[in-house]
Amino acid sequence: MKTLFSNNVLVIIFSLLWVLPWKGYALWTAARTRNKPWFIALLLLNTFAILDIFYIFYIAKKTKKDIKKIIGSII
Repeated sequence: MKTLFSNNVLVIIFSLLWVLPWKGYALWTAARTRNKPWFIALLLLNTFAILDIFYIFYIAKKTKKDIKKIIGSII
């Protein structure tokens, strides 16, 4: 039973480390562009960051270079 709990904790930690940066950046981008419908959809729907990544690269038309630049300024 202890092993099952340990595996679940690792999955949760990995999920949080994957989802939170994408979710945060997508929400920030939607808020900056005043795109209220996308902001609400991104806030309410949890799609393991798939919708967030789609929004960032296809709706907001951000490039990998843009994202690296922003991440570099935060760190």
